[in-house]
Amino acid sequence: MLANIPKSRKLLVMLGVMLALFLAALDQTIVATALPRIVQEFHGLEHLSWVIAAYLLASTVVVPIYGKLSDIYGRKPFILSAIVLFLVGSVLSGISRNMLQLVLFRAVQGIGGGAIFANAFAVVGDLYPPAERGRWQGLLGGVFGVSSIVGPTLGGWLTDHASWRWNFFINLPVGIVAFAAVASLLPHIVPGRRSKSIDFLGAALLTVSLVALLLALIWGGSAYAWSSPTILGLFGTALAGALLFAFVEKQAEDPILPLSLFSNRIFCVSIAALFLVGIGMFGSIVFIPLYAQLVLGVNATHSGTILTPLTLAFVAASVVSGQLTARTGRYKAIAVAGLALATLSLFVMSRMSATTTSTSLVLRMIATGLGIGATLPIFTLAIQNAFDHSKLGIATASAQLFRSIGATVGTAVLGSVLNGRLARELGNLAIDPFIRLAARALPSAHLERADANSLQVILTQPGRGLIEAQLGRLPPGLRLEAHQAFASFIERARQAFAASITETFFIAAVLMGAAFVISLFLVEIPLRKSHVERPGEAAGMEQGVERGVFPARDEPGIL
Repeated sequence: MLANIPKSRKLLVMLGVMLALFLAALDQTIVATALPRIVQEFHGLEHLSWVIAAYLLASTVVVPIYGKLSDIYGRKPFILSAIVLFLVGSVLSGISRNMLQLVLFRAVQGIGGGAIFANAFAVVGDLYPPAERGRWQGLLGGVFGVSSIVGPTLGGWLTDHASWRWNFFINLPVGIVAFAAVASLLPHIVPGRRSKSIDFLGAALLTVSLVALLLALIWGGSAYAWSSPTILGLFGTALAGALLFAFVEKQAEDPILPLSLFSNRIFCVSIAALFLVGIGMFGSIVFIPLYAQLVLGVNATHSGTILTPLTLAFVAASVVSGQLTARTGRYKAIAVAGLALATLSLFVMSRMSATTTSTSLVLRMIATGLGIGATLPIFTLAIQNAFDHSKLGIATASAQLFRSIGATVGTAVLGSVLNGRLARELGNLAIDPFIRLAARALPSAHLERADANSLQVILTQPGRGLIEAQLGRLPPGLRLEAHQAFASFIERARQAFAASITETFFIAAVLMGAAFVISLFLVEIPLRKSHVERPGEAAGMEQGVERGVFPARDEPGIL
């Protein structure tokens, strides 16, 4: 579409977009390490989870809405307003005076972040034809991986050496550079056919349905039981909202999420695969640090960086798969091979035990990262290649939406699987005679309950050290026997956690395998070498060139 724009200008635009995407992705991870300090200052432990959940909710819900609006009015105004909104939310979060303010301002940040997510991948479609998009989709996918490495480390350093508030203020200089690059270099593509009305009712129903679904998944099994009236009511609201939304969209002149998208086989296969990959990927990754700390005995600091090999492999595979797609024009084989590797590696991870070494875990994580990293950019590319430019934004945003929902479902469902298996495994430990001694050594931990939370205290290094010190005060005749009992108990507890956590990896492998089977039905159509190659693809797009606009024959107007 913008073939006449110099490559150097496109490159600078993409650097600005990648910076904005990096900030939005970074804020999903950077705040986690600052949470203890925030709670210490605000005394708002009961609202702690909402500092993360508010951003997740807001960023997920607005993705399809901003994707559709950018199809109507062009990408540039929305990505610029998204950066501004994100930076405003960052400043307000940084100057928050209580936990309620912080949660609200994190939601503001999330709206901006979601709008960035919705438009960043679509900008690639504006600047490059499908045959050239692969390398950029891979690089954008790599941005998420880099942010997951940098986030916790940078967040911890800023919290320790400056203030937790700098986790938000740090966004300003980078965000300003991103805004300047996009504002000065990205042309404004003006669709020739604009909607006469915005589907406000559809947007409202979609928002209600998504919020209810995400709240049910976030609260279920933690704040409320899955069978509680609150969770069942939220699921009911989500279902009712979805049914009403489908009815309204059929009647709408220009629906916010056109149901016609779902008549496209490539779209349906891709979003189904992305949903399942989201469950398997995020649901399993959440528990790897837990496995490292409680089963392998890695300290808390090291467990926070245990995912680095997986992330680096993810970034490398994402970039390489994008380059291969751009050079060969083929994408289905990469998706199928990546999902096969991810399925196999997760299955191998499910065979781990309490005797697995850290080196073995790292090798399995690298294989998982390579498989998932090679796969994710492919489905977004396939979706973009399946639709004309008028649906590029909403189609791309839908891919991000279903992957995000999958991530939330994975964390919730696999978390419930873990808790259920732990309840069975730890039932036998509750009668272990050693638990009474441990309870006396650490009375504040309530170890006599022998539940998952209390036993984590015993398995972590600080708690283990306190108990060993208590054992050292016993009479010499009992000391050796007590130490042997302690070692036996620790081994049984490690085995219990290993069996429970690896069960989540097995479920993740099954779901990833389902995604692999679905990917076999992906129709591979040739990647177009230009934006307009199919008859009528540019229909409804107006032409016109104003100052600073490059000639665009058979293309949308550019401002």
